[in-house]
Amino acid sequence: MNQEDRIDQSGAWQALERHAGQMRDVHLRELFATQGRFARFSREAAGLMLDLSKQRWSDETFALLLALAREAEVPQAITRLLDGERVNRSEDRPALHTALRLPESARLEVEGEDLVPAVHATLEQMQRMVDKLHAGQWRGATGKAISDVVNLGVGGSDLGPLMVTHALADYRPEGVHEVQVHFASTMDGSQLADYLSRLNPETTLFVLSSKSFTTIDTLSNARTARDWLYARLVCSRSDAGNGAAAEIDRALVMRQHFIGVSASPDKMSEWGIAAANQLEFWEWVGGRYSLWGAIGLPIALVVGMDNFRALLDGAHAMDRHFREAPLEDNLPVLLGLAGIWNVNFLDIRAHSILPYDGRLEYFAAYLEQLEMESNGKSVTNDGQVTPYSTCPVLWGQLGPNAQHAFYQLLHQGTQPVECDFIAPMRRYDRVEDDATRAHLKAQHRLTLANCFAQSRLLMLGDDAIDEDGPRPSHKRYRGNQPSTTLLLERLSPATLGALIALYEHKVFVQATIWGINPFDQWGVELGKQIAGETEQILSSHAGLERMDDSSRGLIEALWAAERKAGP
Repeated sequence: MNQEDRIDQSGAWQALERHAGQMRDVHLRELFATQGRFARFSREAAGLMLDLSKQRWSDETFALLLALAREAEVPQAITRLLDGERVNRSEDRPALHTALRLPESARLEVEGEDLVPAVHATLEQMQRMVDKLHAGQWRGATGKAISDVVNLGVGGSDLGPLMVTHALADYRPEGVHEVQVHFASTMDGSQLADYLSRLNPETTLFVLSSKSFTTIDTLSNARTARDWLYARLVCSRSDAGNGAAAEIDRALVMRQHFIGVSASPDKMSEWGIAAANQLEFWEWVGGRYSLWGAIGLPIALVVGMDNFRALLDGAHAMDRHFREAPLEDNLPVLLGLAGIWNVNFLDIRAHSILPYDGRLEYFAAYLEQLEMESNGKSVTNDGQVTPYSTCPVLWGQLGPNAQHAFYQLLHQGTQPVECDFIAPMRRYDRVEDDATRAHLKAQHRLTLANCFAQSRLLMLGDDAIDEDGPRPSHKRYRGNQPSTTLLLERLSPATLGALIALYEHKVFVQATIWGINPFDQWGVELGKQIAGETEQILSSHAGLERMDDSSRGLIEALWAAERKAGP
């Protein structure tokens, strides 16, 4: 790429830089002096309402950002993504997570193959597994019905299913055999150790979720789980010294207590996962985009396949909107442009995700991976170092809790921060008891009141209240912190699917403008390699001379602690 071809050298970018010089000192209270701002900067689609009126932009800003999107050929990029072209340039393959939520009647031919039949064959296999577990017919090696499922995965194989199962816990199907779903991701074994101390091996099934089936975090947990089952089931059932019986029992344990989810069926088979217990996904699905397929098995176990399919339908509705809506009405495009404006032109490089619904407790953590692993890049698709900022630092937690934690910084700190407020408009409609329903609805209104009030105060500062006389400086609020509010009609499988897809596509829009690849993650690979080398030194006590002074000191401190503790 020549320097003159970079997006920051385009006419649209240069126009935005000149415009930003005029806008940096404009306060949001001034922008709201013009009537009708909410109507101009709010949009609806797929059960979501997006309010961008509290962004620090004007009608002119909006027009210039749309021009930038056209200059970066965002409409053409959307088509390439959804049509299955090789948008993952460093790995030379498509990024087709959207294919996982296509209806069975659809057709998507990519390089001569229609992908839809294989996607729905996997969904049907998931359906059979879920039905068997929910009927109490999946039994462990001793004949008892499985009651607990532990998902062993990390990153996209953990965060997505964990977030969605928590968010949709209200949608558990009635009248089925109850199966509790748990998640263990940490390589130190602390989560798994807790489960193994409490669960019954006779009624516990493990789901090994790993795209490559080589992830050390997951496989170390898997080996521990397998040995735990062998120790408690094989030894208790085999005759002493009867190796054949022990081998039969081990095969039975593997068949009844393990499911594998991977893009590497050969490695699943090599590890011992029975062919009938293997669920496949494909190299063209990135891990952090994979909850829509077989990686979503824990979701389906919690909410049932009907609700899992509703989740897919909601995401597909957002996919259609992304493809069909004009730029000026396109929710992912507008959300992405707001971020571009804040990061690249207002120099706001911190972004907080603030859900006002306890069921979305893990949504911020999910977006941290989705956005920062996707767009935490500093090299363009053409190998040039970007002279402009890309992904901001994301963090967040439940808004009501965050009010008592880091909102102090948002309101009176020195750091400019963009905030996303997320809340359902309706909740507790299905609570049967009238008095309880009334109390819970009142609590929900209180939650929404806090959500709306906090975004208003961040916007207006002291002007949000009537002054009652002079106030000391330590009680003053400057305001002018930009925010977005996302309202869901209600938190359901369909609207959650649309919400997740909205952020997925936002990431793609921003990556397109920045000229980076959101579908690889080379930044995490070298750390894995060096960790492996370091582990060899720790266990062999050889090669320490290759380490830097700090690493040598840390390793020697560990060895001294191990000698002191003894074998």
